Amino acid sequence: MAKATHPSLFLIYFISVLGSLTLANQQKTWCVAKPSSEQGTLLANLNYACSQVDCRVLQKSCSCFVPDNLINHASVAMNLYYHSKGRNHWNCYFGNSGLVVLTDPSYGSCIYG
Repeated sequence: MAKATHPSLFLIYFISVLGSLTLANQQKTWCVAKPSSEQGTLLANLNYACSQVDCRVLQKSCSCFVPDNLINHASVAMNLYYHSKGRNHWNCYFGNSGLVVLTDPSYGSCIYG
């Protein structure tokens, strides 16, 4: 009589194999601010993200300072936060003002990563 495999071992194996396949096919994404976002929301997003991650790239004379406007700075900060948290879609929510995109928003020397 053959010994049955414990169901939980099978489940762990299945999850690990499925997880590997998902990661292998996962597309790179970025987080940016929705163009329709209110200025106050963008400012709150910028302040929150920069309280959690290093936003020095947004300082004057740094790579992502120009264009010097709120939607650009919020987008860079939101993406830094999103990236630092593992690029999970929920880390780009920002009260429904974040947008996960498939096209790299980098420009000039400002690399979104």
